[in-house]
Amino acid sequence: MTWPNVTVNQVNQLLGETNEVERTVLFIGTGTKNTGKTLAVNTQSDFDALLGDADSQLKRDVLAAMSNAGQNWWGFVHVLAADSEPDAWVKAVLDAQVSCSVEGVVLCNDISTKAEINQAVKLRADLIAKYGRWVWFILATQGIQEEEGQADYLARVAILQDGIAEKAVQLVPRLWGNEPGVLAGRLCNRAVTVADSPARVKTGALVSLGSDELPLDGTGAVLELATLQALEAQRFSVPMWYPDYDGFYWSDGRTLDVEGGDYQSIETLRVADKAARRVRLLAIGKIADRSLNSTPGSIAAHQTLFAKPLREMSTAANINGVSFPGEVKPPQDGDVTIVWKNKKAVEIYIVVRTWEVPLQITISLLLDASLEAAA
Repeated sequence: MTWPNVTVNQVNQLLGETNEVERTVLFIGTGTKNTGKTLAVNTQSDFDALLGDADSQLKRDVLAAMSNAGQNWWGFVHVLAADSEPDAWVKAVLDAQVSCSVEGVVLCNDISTKAEINQAVKLRADLIAKYGRWVWFILATQGIQEEEGQADYLARVAILQDGIAEKAVQLVPRLWGNEPGVLAGRLCNRAVTVADSPARVKTGALVSLGSDELPLDGTGAVLELATLQALEAQRFSVPMWYPDYDGFYWSDGRTLDVEGGDYQSIETLRVADKAARRVRLLAIGKIADRSLNSTPGSIAAHQTLFAKPLREMSTAANINGVSFPGEVKPPQDGDVTIVWKNKKAVEIYIVVRTWEVPLQITISLLLDASLEAAA
């Protein structure tokens, strides 16, 4: 005999919203107050109380980021002691994972060796392996030194990036003074998406660069636009200006990806990182779930499921006849492929289609000198 009863289960489909880590950055630099602590900051924070009244490069970078990020900016700051070991910032990032999850890390202490860049390379791999967190890095590099000309500076700093391949690292020279913070703020600006280049002119001119005038090199000569162009060609991420056009702007979010790589610009990497974060959460929820199987119906259903992050990221808006595209192009049929290798192993391939970014525009004018026909 069976005893009559009713059982009600509340099934969690794991289809809710996820916390956004995009536009949240961890700043690390030397300070005298709250050393060894990871502090949460936003536009309402009292930075003199948190970082001390004295001026510091860490404070200048954080304030520059806040000025360029605009509304609703927030992030984290970790203060290193002045006598910290060279790799203390790496330990600080790892320790901070307990209290914060961020999209990027800005090292405000100027680097001068390849070893420090390789620390960031390894740290990216470690964060993915240990925490499933995709993080990019902005590393500040030294500006022009006393009695150093621009040609000598180019030759000196070019050695830093030579032979290094890492799509998640950006090298930012201090020519005006606050460029690392300015770039970080630009990337955190909520008026644009993670797919927008920091070079986007409509985002507005850069502010709080650190100097109101063009920088001078060690010989007293004004910084030339050609020097900035040469630095960008050497895979440094730098500001720029357009002749006879007011304001300073960013050239491009250049990374240390290899020549011909897919992620030579930071906006492309940010889109791929965001998609990876979203897809990973979906995949974890499907562990040992037998609804994911090799039947045609299951494969079709899960192709739709794993395309969901791309559909959400591709949402566009049309305002007053002007189209604002999403972060990626809408997924097409066949962009998600599911392949069962054996009874317990399945591989899922997802195509992410990024939008074009017009960084080089050529205009040709054609003159029509023909006569109008008589009425």
